[in-house]
Amino acid sequence: MPNDEITVWGIHGGKTGDADTHFLKNNCIGLGWASMGDLSKLDTDREAFKSAVREKYPEKTAGAVSNNAGQLFRFVHEMKNGDIVIYPSKRDRQIHIGKIAGDYKYDSKKEPGYPHVRPVKWLKEISRTKFSQGALYEIGSAMSFFQVKTYADEFLSALEGEIQPTPVKKDVTVVEVSKNIEENTRDFILKQLAQELKGHPLSDFVAHLLETMEYKTRISPEGPDGGIDIIAHKDELGFVPPIVKVQVKSSEGSIGDPIVSALYGKVASGEYGLLVTLGKFTSQAINFAKSKSNLRLIDGDELVSLILEHYEQFNSMYKGLLPLKKVYIPELIDETEE
Repeated sequence: MPNDEITVWGIHGGKTGDADTHFLKNNCIGLGWASMGDLSKLDTDREAFKSAVREKYPEKTAGAVSNNAGQLFRFVHEMKNGDIVIYPSKRDRQIHIGKIAGDYKYDSKKEPGYPHVRPVKWLKEISRTKFSQGALYEIGSAMSFFQVKTYADEFLSALEGEIQPTPVKKDVTVVEVSKNIEENTRDFILKQLAQELKGHPLSDFVAHLLETMEYKTRISPEGPDGGIDIIAHKDELGFVPPIVKVQVKSSEGSIGDPIVSALYGKVASGEYGLLVTLGKFTSQAINFAKSKSNLRLIDGDELVSLILEHYEQFNSMYKGLLPLKKVYIPELIDETEE
């Protein structure tokens, strides 16, 4: 059968691999959501699954309801006999590849934590080191159950014959994975700021960031936008230059020249202006700022860079808002460089 006719799925066995024994010993794969009951009793459309998830888990957001319902619906109705399933075990660090060998069934007795079951014929187990970093990243999906698309052929090739490990220095996906991790982190930071610090609270955050950069700050009272949200200075009393007047915009759109010009109009001789936004600046605004030696613009991307640079100095409140963990990611070195 041509590879493009084979659907490849991926599944996880819990955050700690608690379903590992159940999956491999009982020749099956399974999903949680135990409160849902027998899914075969639901109508065969996604809306029925969404309604059921919403009813059983009323605390879930609309996005979570859609995501969870989608996984359950695909597990019951889209996965077919003969499909290939990839299970990356957290216990033995092996990639287990199997073939779906039966229809969905509900079994709450054998393993109550994973009552939604599909029988599997396990075909092969292969060390993680044999696969490209991109393939490993794809099956590291945050979802419990998902379709493997980008690197499906790599897993199918591994099933059909002996796969040779991709040399690390030739694995172009290493850089891709590293970039994805960094981009996801930056997206997370901007999303958290946009959702949790709308309006004046973002000024408090920017003031704290400036304090980690050894500035003293005074925050304007919340109220009608007077143009200046923060006064920053190096000395305790705020008499010694440079004095920095800061305006903060929590919108995610583009900031144009009129807003930048208005801020600059409030900057006296010997002072500096700083405009911080979660979004971007128009080319006109950027060009205006370039013509002023005492005016600085910081867009969302640069704000994130500053946050990452000074994160360790944040207080516990803002670390709680932006929970980040320091990790090492691979970086290939170009051997042609001297």
